[in-house]
Amino acid sequence: MTSARVPFLKMNGLGNDFVVWDARASEVKLTTEQIAALGNRETGIGFDQMITVEPSRVGATAFMRIHNCDGSEVSACGNATRCIGRLLMEEAGQDRVTIETKAGLLHAFGTSVPRTVMVDMGEPRLLWHEIPLAEEFYDTRAIELQIGPIDAPFLHTPAAVSMGNPHAIFWVKDVDAHDLGTIGPLLEHHPIFPEGANISLAHVFAPNQIRLKVWERGAGLTKACGTAACAAAVAAARDNKAGRKSTVHLPGGPIEIEWRESDNHVLMTGLTEVEYEGEVDLATLDWSRTGAGDDQMDAEVAGAAE
Repeated sequence: MTSARVPFLKMNGLGNDFVVWDARASEVKLTTEQIAALGNRETGIGFDQMITVEPSRVGATAFMRIHNCDGSEVSACGNATRCIGRLLMEEAGQDRVTIETKAGLLHAFGTSVPRTVMVDMGEPRLLWHEIPLAEEFYDTRAIELQIGPIDAPFLHTPAAVSMGNPHAIFWVKDVDAHDLGTIGPLLEHHPIFPEGANISLAHVFAPNQIRLKVWERGAGLTKACGTAACAAAVAAARDNKAGRKSTVHLPGGPIEIEWRESDNHVLMTGLTEVEYEGEVDLATLDWSRTGAGDDQMDAEVAGAAE
């Protein structure tokens, strides 16, 4: 096989990290096994999702394809949308771009804070068949699902929301009191979720302040999940636990969520980071860093100013 070294960017949104390929001029296609090998944090680059930026088929700025680190393809990733939005806005010199995804068209906007991007994630899907769930629930604010003894479950009645991907949010008093690394994979593939689900533990610890831990479908425990933050904020507002504007505190940092009343859209605003540039040999999966990220660039600018 002919060796082909392909450039990539390593990025993250609040620690939710990605390998990003630009496939608009030349196709970049990897097998499930190749994606999983590169996603391995011990033997590969290591990432939560692999993002492939492709030409849009509907006239958007670009199409964003999303694969989890296990190689499975998914429709939505909020933090990746912010990262790709930043790249496309910087490239075009604009403060707004439209990104085509399998979950629909998403709009990204620049803000007054450097490297901070707002994304309009569209409307949450709240009906049982939209999420989807395997059986009908009239009220998805609390569905029938529990973990533990039938007469004394330690987790029960999660809220269910779709933000282009399915989410189950359990309200708890302490997000660190439960082993989400064990619970997450059990519930991710529970029969009630025909397409699997992202599993979250959430706690409203102050007015409009939500602490969140997430087991991400196909990726595992993650420092941040943008769609989970949106889903938790929507679930909190629906259940009168918080208002329509919340700060969601993830292990990787805070993110601002607004469920806008005027049009029912969910807006997500947070930081993005380029960690470094690199190259991968697609024949051998050998990879190397080739360029600096935001931190190094900031340090060089600060050094030059002294």
